[in-house]
Order: sequence, then structure tokens, then C-alpha cells
Amino acid sequence: MKNIVILCASVGNNLALANKLSTIATKLKINTEIINLVELNLPLYHTEEEKKGVPSVAQELKEKIKSSLGLIVIAPEYNGLIPPVLNNAIAWVSRTGDDWREAFNGRVTAIATHSGGGGAHALMAMRQQLSYIGAVVLGRQLLTNYSKELNDESAIFILNEIKRLGES
Repeated sequence: MKNIVILCASVGNNLALANKLSTIATKLKINTEIINLVELNLPLYHTEEEKKGVPSVAQELKEKIKSSLGLIVIAPEYNGLIPPVLNNAIAWVSRTGDDWREAFNGRVTAIATHSGGGGAHALMAMRQQLSYIGAVVLGRQLLTNYSKELNDESAIFILNEIKRLGES
């Protein structure tokens, strides 16, 4: 059975959000795999680094994304954008084959954040970047912060939509 891959671009509250989504998915009988991008410890992407070869962990990440039912990308807002660890992971994955969109093209994707700074800008930045690389980003998104908890109904809707669309 395919998983929904949850890419988490930080530890702390965003990782807690990933774990909550995984718990809800389990109750819905949907398999998930949380990938903490911080723990992957990918080197900073640049052309000189790429000359050393694409890290095997980037290749493994691409394969997990490609074989997934769909994605949930969770990231905090960093200065109105996405965190460097997420951008770096996307850069490396895009360099793992002949088609730089291969892992994301057509992949049903939801976006989410737990941000102290509001999070709307991070969601806009994720939507723009993921759409550009070919992901099918769901219209509904998850925004949580210290005063706004996860809306379980929205989480259930998103998980079920990824499953429904990913299986079709």
C-alpha cells in the first residue's frame, strides 16, 4: 500500500503537526511516512557541490516521493518564504534524473505550516514553488500557530482528498 509522504522542514511545532496528521491518517486507515528534512543533512546545493555527485539520500528521497500516494509539505515561515532546508531538498531532488520535475510532476500535494509569524507567506511561497515544479497543490491548506490549533475536519478532508486523487 502506498504512503502519503509528509515532508517536514523543521523540528518542534512543525514536526508535531506532522505527527498529528500522521495520527489522524492512521485512524482513517491511510499510511503515512514522515520525512524530517532537517535530519537528512543534505549538503547545500550548488553546481560545484553537484560535481561531487548527487547524494544518495537525495536519490532515496526522490524515489519515496515518486512512489507515494501524494505529499503533505509542512514548513515554517522564514522571512516571508520557505526555510532553506526545504528549498535545498527540492533543489537536490530536481537534480537526480534527466527530468527535473520527475518526482513532483502530477503529485497531489497539500501544504501546511505552524508559524509564529502568521504563516500565510510561507503557504503562498510553497504553493508557487511546488506548482512550478509540477505538483498538483490542493486549494485547501493548513495554517496553525500558537493561538490556532489544527482543524481536524480540514486535516481529514485533505488526507482523504490526497488518497482519493492519488489512487485515481
